[in-house]
Amino acid sequence: MEILIDVFLDSLLITGLVMVMMLLIEYINIHSQGRSFERLKGSRMRQIGLAALLGLIPGCIGGFAAVSLYTHGIVSFGALIAMMISTLGDEAFILFATLPLTALGIIALLFPLALWAGWGVDKWIKNHPAPFADKDHYTLHLHNDCQHGTHTAIWGEWRHNLKTFRFKRIILLLALLTFVFALGFGLLEHDQHEVTIFNERWLNLLFAALGLFTVALTAMANEHFISEHLWGHIICKHLPRIFLWTFGALLFIAVGLPYLHIDQWVQQNGYLILLLAALIGLIPESGPHLIFIALFASGVAPFSVLFTNSFVQDGHTALPLLAESKRAFVKAKAIKLIIGLTLGSLLYFCGV
Repeated sequence: MEILIDVFLDSLLITGLVMVMMLLIEYINIHSQGRSFERLKGSRMRQIGLAALLGLIPGCIGGFAAVSLYTHGIVSFGALIAMMISTLGDEAFILFATLPLTALGIIALLFPLALWAGWGVDKWIKNHPAPFADKDHYTLHLHNDCQHGTHTAIWGEWRHNLKTFRFKRIILLLALLTFVFALGFGLLEHDQHEVTIFNERWLNLLFAALGLFTVALTAMANEHFISEHLWGHIICKHLPRIFLWTFGALLFIAVGLPYLHIDQWVQQNGYLILLLAALIGLIPESGPHLIFIALFASGVAPFSVLFTNSFVQDGHTALPLLAESKRAFVKAKAIKLIIGLTLGSLLYFCGV
């Protein structure tokens, strides 16, 4: 029972931190009206560099933008590869919430590797056909109600918004305020357990402050943004999956370490775990990759395993690519698997 309580508290904490970050990213993306995504023209290296930067945006929006630009022939196949290498999908939120220094380290490795791989792919794989050249076939979470100017796109008449609270806004505000209160007073913390992957008090307080900022934005945002973007996109689509995968991965580690002796099995089959990390990285979905974050955070798996999975996986940002061009999807995943497995193996055999 104590293990279940610890895992549940950790899952609530991590999911709440991820939701705060995702809400802020959504505000920033819609407030910019996607204008930064229209500047991916010019030289191949500029396309590769900007696509790699899009991949660094936590979550799906940057990757979706790069996929859309590629499928319409605006950026090169190498730029697509660069984005798919630099992105961590929703796992970026998990890493920043639990292992911020490790997250920065992985990004510092993936970004230059993404530039190098994108340049190499464009040099050796030329004229890879884009599936669409004249169709607006994919959208970026942008709606007509969010394209009316600058700050009014999100907040509109904020004084009016403050006076017309509806059910979804009230639920969001109550949930955010409850989470901020729990963070500030340490209600989600517990006695440190050997499988706990989040135990830094100062980061809790930082996210409590960000949570208060998010509360203010949520109170002022217009009803369309609340209903379509925050509720429909973040809460309904992302929150259940993130919580369930987080809870499942942490429970697996909590039960597995003392009872299934996972740590001994990993030590005896270290390279097999690295191969498994690479193969699971091929899955175009956020969630399965969380197990390797938990293994690394628990001290069971080496950094090379986490790096390999991070390199090969790209969350669910490649799902639109799979729908539009299975050939490009398979080729991109194969390239990432070969490079990621090679670099991960070098790190593993160097003892990293």
